[in-house]
Amino acid sequence: MQGVGFRPFIYSLATRHNLTGWVRNTSRGVEIEVNGPAQDLQSFLNAIRTEKPPLARIDQLDSGPCKSNSFTGFEIIASQAEPGQFNPVSPDVSICPDCQAELFDPTNRRFRYPFINCTNCGPRFTIIKDIPYDRPQTTMAGFTLCPDCQAEYDNPLDRRFHAQPVACPACGPQVSFFSGGKVLAEREAAIKTARQLLKQGKILAIKGLGGYHLACDPTSRAAVAELRLRKKRSDKPFALMAFNMDAIERYCHVTAEESSLLQSVQRPVVILKKRPDCAIVLEAAPFQATLGFMLAYTPLHLLLLEPGDDALDVLIMTSGNQSEEPIAYLDDEAFERLSPLADGFLVHSRPIHIRVDDSVARIIQKKPYLIRRSRGYAPDSIQLAEGIKSVLAVGGELKNVFCLTRDDYAFLSHHIGDMENYETLRSFEDGIAHYERLFRIKPEIIACDLHPNYMATRYAQQRAEAGQLPLVQIQHHHAHLASCLADNSWNSEEPVIGLSYDGTGLGTDGAIWGSEVLVGGYRGYQRYYHLTYVPLPGGDAATHHPARVALAYLWQAGLDWEFDLPPVMELCENDRTILQSMLRAKINTPPTSSMGRFFDAASALIGVRQEASYEGQAAIDLETLVDPTERGYYQFDVKENEFNPAPLWQALLKDWRAGASQPVLAARFHNSLVELNLELCSRIRKQTGAKVAALSGGVWQNRVLLENTILRLESAGFQVLIHHQVPSNDGGIALGQAMIAAKTLENR
Repeated sequence: MQGVGFRPFIYSLATRHNLTGWVRNTSRGVEIEVNGPAQDLQSFLNAIRTEKPPLARIDQLDSGPCKSNSFTGFEIIASQAEPGQFNPVSPDVSICPDCQAELFDPTNRRFRYPFINCTNCGPRFTIIKDIPYDRPQTTMAGFTLCPDCQAEYDNPLDRRFHAQPVACPACGPQVSFFSGGKVLAEREAAIKTARQLLKQGKILAIKGLGGYHLACDPTSRAAVAELRLRKKRSDKPFALMAFNMDAIERYCHVTAEESSLLQSVQRPVVILKKRPDCAIVLEAAPFQATLGFMLAYTPLHLLLLEPGDDALDVLIMTSGNQSEEPIAYLDDEAFERLSPLADGFLVHSRPIHIRVDDSVARIIQKKPYLIRRSRGYAPDSIQLAEGIKSVLAVGGELKNVFCLTRDDYAFLSHHIGDMENYETLRSFEDGIAHYERLFRIKPEIIACDLHPNYMATRYAQQRAEAGQLPLVQIQHHHAHLASCLADNSWNSEEPVIGLSYDGTGLGTDGAIWGSEVLVGGYRGYQRYYHLTYVPLPGGDAATHHPARVALAYLWQAGLDWEFDLPPVMELCENDRTILQSMLRAKINTPPTSSMGRFFDAASALIGVRQEASYEGQAAIDLETLVDPTERGYYQFDVKENEFNPAPLWQALLKDWRAGASQPVLAARFHNSLVELNLELCSRIRKQTGAKVAALSGGVWQNRVLLENTILRLESAGFQVLIHHQVPSNDGGIALGQAMIAAKTLENR
């Protein structure tokens, strides 16, 4: 991978071992030729793996004898280009400890410079236009190095050797503060102005690494409420940024694994449990027992959050956009789109070539579990168990991420977002073109979802037709299963039980699937079990109306809509009459087996949430309430290939009428699904011998369900595969699509 300091590392290592020879970059990797005593050569080889630079990843190291050369020392020689070959591109990386120390060192020439970086840190993917990764091919091309920076850049023993974004106050980008279309302050004064205004409760747009954030004081109810009003984001939690771990630990409990993830070079937003005395206002994450925190990952963020009387060391730092739009990253675009939202702009002069949102993760089983894979991770490759054809997999409609493969590498894109408007479609198309150029990939196959109306599917169809390429349309939940297998480098033909649980995916029978118990692998699957179909009132619109979904479930189960039930009380008599007519006449009520809507119905029935401002909100609220000490559960009626929840609804409503609390009912509902998962997997094991279960789909972001299902299955002798490199939600399905498409072409 270029730009991670590997050649100067080899130079230093060879010099230390008194070896002669050379090192160079090629389009396929790094080549080294060294001469010296056998013992020193072996020590050198061992040290390459054990002492490699922080950002380097060695996928393969081949070595063999060579003839003695005439070198009397060790050199870094010119790179060698090879047509059609490529080197992986590094993701953007958080500021390293060395640069952070220099940032706050008054004796250093880069003291308080907002764009300090070196070979071990700083912008990468967001500034690269093309490879090879040289300064003229980045957005730093317009900044000519001063003599001091040039000397560092040319010195193999300096940690800024060939660091393409290297700069200093004399020759690099600068910051400015804008308000009302005018520059009010520059450089240090711009940062000071921003700090003071944030402390006063203002909302600012701040240009970061991969785009603009909107920032405000998370301890000010008025500021947070105003941000929600302007951004048109009613309840969805906001991300928070802190100066250091001490600041985060004032508001949240942090485990050792969470601390490690927060301080990793990726610096994702990490979901943490709130402290009881947390001073961050409830409006920052309504109805939640958790907060999403990230540490400051650029020098500009550190200067903005540096503790002091004039500033806050914790800020809301949410994507700079209106709800459902892509994050703004071009300055003119940001001024146009964000001016109604922000009281001022902290802007810098380093152009961003491609927008990238923050990544989001949590810890499961003491390992990272990604919810959004973007900054810090993309475009780092996923290494596959074997080489496959070059595939373009376009992903789904929600949380879109596309995937391109080459040999045994899968390159998943940064988070694109929900494909609901032209701006997101344009970002999607630009992203595909950029990845194909960077990684020198010419797709031989196009893969997409079955759903004909997805924007990504239409793009795939047009692209395949124009390029006369094979098009493979893949069932959504099969893609989830394959994604989990690829995430775990699965290369066995042994059938796997896939518990693919999510909100929606078009089934092969035309129904909306979402609770799919599959058995198979990359080459195919059989659908063994699913929730009994229920009519979904209003189709996709039902995601915002849990009360209506709950009443549809009661209607399906033959249970009365008794007037004191929470979802019945939510709807007026006229609405209930219309809903009954829709259900009886089957008007705009497509059948669904959605596990996401099943959670929504439970949430509504026990009075947790009747309306939702974003998909999954009712289920998240239900999970938040779970009493961890409760062990009770309800039964499903499992017949043939369905599991019918009618007995569960009857028992749950009986407990509700008996006065059981919401935390107890929420726990029993979750426990019921855990026991069901064990029962279904056990039945399949008896029938097929399959003993591996893969858990994929957005519902598996539910920590209570995930951890307890893993515990029960493993206790019963199952091997359980979960996601760690890509999200379990639709942000990971492109990887599964790519694997299925490649195997499908093999079969043909």
